[in-house]
Amino acid sequence: MIQLINHKEEKVAECILSIQLPAYKVEADLIGFDGIPQLLDTVEDIKNSNELFIGKLDGSKLVGFISYEDTNELIDICRLVVDPNHFRKGIASELVNYLLTVKANDKKVVVSTGAKNVPAITLYERYNFKKLAEIEVEPDFYIIQLTYEEKKIY
Repeated sequence: MIQLINHKEEKVAECILSIQLPAYKVEADLIGFDGIPQLLDTVEDIKNSNELFIGKLDGSKLVGFISYEDTNELIDICRLVVDPNHFRKGIASELVNYLLTVKANDKKVVVSTGAKNVPAITLYERYNFKKLAEIEVEPDFYIIQLTYEEKKIY
C-alpha cells in the first residue's frame, strides 16, 4: 500500500531514518561520494522537514518512501529511498508512478541525483524525465537535474 506518512511522529521519523541511512550509504558507495547530505540527517531533521512523505508499506512495515516539496508551480522530489533489503522489487517505480499520477496534477516535477547514479537516472528517464543540467557541487562531483512535464493532449 502507498500512502502519505506523518514524518512528524517520532516513531515514523525513526523508521524513515532506519531506511534512509543504509540506502544512501549504498548510493554513496555506488557514486563514490560520501557527502550526501541525507547521510547526516537525524530523527529531528526528519521531523522538522517541510517535505511531504509518501510511504510504501509491506503490511505495516515501511519498505520505501518518496518525499517532495510542493509549490503552486512545481513538485521538487527531495528523496526516493528503498530499504536495501527490498531493492529490485519495483518499489521505487511504484513511488515515482504514484507521485506523477496522483500528486503531480499537471505540475512540473524536478529531481536531482548524483550524475554517476545510473540506476536512479535510468528510473527517472523511464518516466520521461529529461536532463535539465549537470552541476559540479564539489570538486569532481556532479549532480544531474532532471525535469518532467506531462505532455498535454488537446
